[in-house]
Amino acid sequence: MTQSPIQPASNIADALRSIRHVFITNLALDALVGVYEHEKVNPQKIIINIDLTVSEDKLGIDDKLTGVVCYETIVNKIKNIIATGHVNLVETLAEQFAEACLEDYRVIAARVRLEKPEAISEAGSVGIEIERSNPRR
Repeated sequence: MTQSPIQPASNIADALRSIRHVFITNLALDALVGVYEHEKVNPQKIIINIDLTVSEDKLGIDDKLTGVVCYETIVNKIKNIIATGHVNLVETLAEQFAEACLEDYRVIAARVRLEKPEAISEAGSVGIEIERSNPRR
């Protein structure tokens, strides 16, 4: 019996398919997020981790920022979303972050992990992780 070759997953770095990952880890920001009254007026720390599966330009990188998905641009988008004000759910914020990342046509998929490290005193952190794919690809 012949085994079929293992096909690379679409979300891992793959030289043959020109896939790379752009990531941001442990971005700590204050946000107004939560359903309780004190969470609506007192910002709390959130920890954000983002992993973007990115399709490389077939022509390669010309050592210019315009040729890549810029992590600073992603961080600024996240800060702008947080600056718009209170949201009830971390799920809502995570969806907004993923949507902002997927605005770049080169982003195939966005994995967003959002944590509230101070929400439950007995826990190191609580939160969610989502993965969304780009509907334009």
